Amino acid sequence: MEGAMASAKLRWRLLRDLDEWLAWPAALLSLAWLGIVIWELVSGTSALLETVGTAIWAIFIVEFLVRFALAPEKLPFLRSNWLTLIALVVPALRLFRAAAFLRVARAARGFRLVRIVGTANRSMNALQATLVRRGFAYVLGLTLLVIALGAAGMLSLENSKESTGGFTSYGHALWWTGMLVASLGTDFWPVTSEGRLLAMLLALYGLAVFGYITATFASFFVGRDAERHKRTTHDGDMKALLDEVRALREELRQRA
Repeated sequence: MEGAMASAKLRWRLLRDLDEWLAWPAALLSLAWLGIVIWELVSGTSALLETVGTAIWAIFIVEFLVRFALAPEKLPFLRSNWLTLIALVVPALRLFRAAAFLRVARAARGFRLVRIVGTANRSMNALQATLVRRGFAYVLGLTLLVIALGAAGMLSLENSKESTGGFTSYGHALWWTGMLVASLGTDFWPVTSEGRLLAMLLALYGLAVFGYITATFASFFVGRDAERHKRTTHDGDMKALLDEVRALREELRQRA
C-alpha cells in the first residue's frame, strides 16, 4: 500500500513537472494552432496550413498520451480533460473528408463549432499556465483571443452567402462579436443552431468577464478608500500622541 501511494505521488509530481516544463512551448503551439484555425475559418485552408496544423495536432496528441500515461488515476484524468480529448479527436475527421456525413452542411457546421470550442479551451489552458499570477492580464488576453476566435467562428457559421443578413467580412464579424461580449448587442442575431449556440457561449463569457472587471475595479477603489482611511487614522493618532508628549514635557518643565 505504501509503495503504491509513493508511486502515485511520484507520478503526480512528474506530471506537474511536465506541465510546468511544457507551459511555454505548449502556449506558443496553442497560439499557432489558434492562428491556423482562425485563418481557415475566415479564408479557407491550404496545403501548407494543413501540413503545419497536422504537425501541431500530432504534437498535442503525443503530449496528451504522455500525460495520460503518467496520470496515476486514468478515469479522473479523462474526466478533467474531456474537452481536450474531444478537441484532439475532432481534427481526425479531416482525414475522412470524403465521408458522406461531412458533406452535409449541418454536420460541417457542427464540426466547426466543436473545433472552435476545443481551440478556445486549449488557448485558455495555455494562457492560464503562463499567466497564472497575472489575473487581469490573463482575463484581458483571453478576452482578446475569444473575440478573435469567436468572430472567425461566427463568420464561418453565419456567412452572408448562406444566411440572410449574415456577416460580409471578418471585420464585420469582429465588430459584432466585440459588441456581444461587451453586452451591448446589435440588430443581427444568428439563424443557424450552431451560430446561436456559439453566440450564447460568447454572451455568457462576456457576462462573466463583465462581473470580473466590475469586481476588480470595486476592489481597487475600496482598497484605496481603506488605505486612505487607514492613513488618515494613523496621522490623527500620531498628532494626538505628539500633543500628549508636548503636554507632558510642559508639565515636567513647570515642576522643575
